[in-house]
This record gives sequence, C-alpha cells and structure tokens, in this order.
Amino acid sequence: MWLLAVEALGAFFLFAFIVWWTMFSGRKPSDKNTKKTKETDQK
Repeated sequence: MWLLAVEALGAFFLFAFIVWWTMFSGRKPSDKNTKKTKETDQK
C-alpha cells in the first residue's frame, strides 16, 4: 500500500513540475519589443 502512495506522490510532483515549468517558460521580455515593431510595421 505504501508503494502505491509513493508512486502516486511521485506522479503528482512530476505533474506539478511540468505545469510550473510551462507556466514560467512563456513570453520573455524581448517578446514585447517584437510586438511593438509588428504594430509599427502595420501602420
């Protein structure tokens, strides 16, 4: 029974790590600069 709990806990932490990694690996500050240049190109 304890082995099942350890496995479930490991799966939970793996899932939480993947969610955390994807949340904070999004847009970088340099992406804002490219957005501004695209807006000025359209004008």
